[in-house]
Amino acid sequence: MTSCFNLAAAGSLCALCTQYGGCRENGDPSVNKTDREGSELTMDDTSKNGSSDFKPAYLALHESGELEKRGKELWAVMEQCRLCPRECRVNRHAGEEGFCHASSQLEISSFHPHFGEEAPLVGRNGSGTIFFTNCSLRCVFCINFEVSHLGIGEPRSIENLADIMLRLQAIGCHNINVVTPTHYSPHIVLALDRAAKEGLRLPVVYNTCGWERVEILKVLDGIVDIYLPDFKYADGAMAAKYSAGAETYPVVTKQALLEMHRQVGVAKPDRNGIMRRGLMIRHLVMPNDVSGTKQVISWIADNLPKDTYLNIMSQYRPMYRAEEFNEINRKITRNEYEEAVACAKKAGLTNLDIQGYPLWRNL
Repeated sequence: MTSCFNLAAAGSLCALCTQYGGCRENGDPSVNKTDREGSELTMDDTSKNGSSDFKPAYLALHESGELEKRGKELWAVMEQCRLCPRECRVNRHAGEEGFCHASSQLEISSFHPHFGEEAPLVGRNGSGTIFFTNCSLRCVFCINFEVSHLGIGEPRSIENLADIMLRLQAIGCHNINVVTPTHYSPHIVLALDRAAKEGLRLPVVYNTCGWERVEILKVLDGIVDIYLPDFKYADGAMAAKYSAGAETYPVVTKQALLEMHRQVGVAKPDRNGIMRRGLMIRHLVMPNDVSGTKQVISWIADNLPKDTYLNIMSQYRPMYRAEEFNEINRKITRNEYEEAVACAKKAGLTNLDIQGYPLWRNL
């Protein structure tokens, strides 16, 4: 699964990135002639992969002009930036960078059909992932640190982003999956408006660390079809220690999850097994219960429907600066993961994504 802490599959996807023109190692992400003409690189179109009767939430807002208006509203926030809970209040329009290291210049690390996400997002043709550079949370164990911490990526325009969305649709991806989107939410909304005008019809997946301001999420109401947040920590002290002082993470994320659920409801796949709408929560089990798994699960069970989609993730491995912290400088044990699964079942959660035995071969 891909989130700000888990881009493990990206290295193995370089061939796909090159084929479809999306990997940063491939230089300019221009689509070649065969892509545009829809020959051998073109996969099933949306009418053939179960979405012919699906209409994404943002289309109505585009048609009324509201989508562009919301994009401009978010754009104005960057003048004293409060897009994320750090609320740096820097003037990104003037070239200033906030804690996330982003100015108003959009930067994209890579884009491609991704086959390492949750099965209902991947389907047959992959999730159309767009990886944005920089991050507001900046976890010390981030597996994607070259992008989130070191800023690897290329400057792009809003027009470029809209074109990327359309290219991903053209090759048959089941959704537009914006990864680490918070600090570039204005660019994403304005690009969606442009892409919708040119025929974009895929659901939008908002793939986030979970630490989101409710005020900003309300602007996204009716734009995002699928929220894909992490719920990383139950304890603010753990969040502060491992995510650059983000002590408010548990409180803010809980409020964000409630708002996301209010907007899109429970995630249920369509008749073809493809997710079109809903809340899909991820929780990464960490060594020595740093993430507070039992508390996270208990909160979800007590505050959201019992059939809320929860992916209990087992693939933690120490990366970036994790070796500086003994308690997270190892993979989790099989017992730690099995305890997490048992806890979720005991809490009555019924819509669980449980990772199987093959993932334990290297533990």
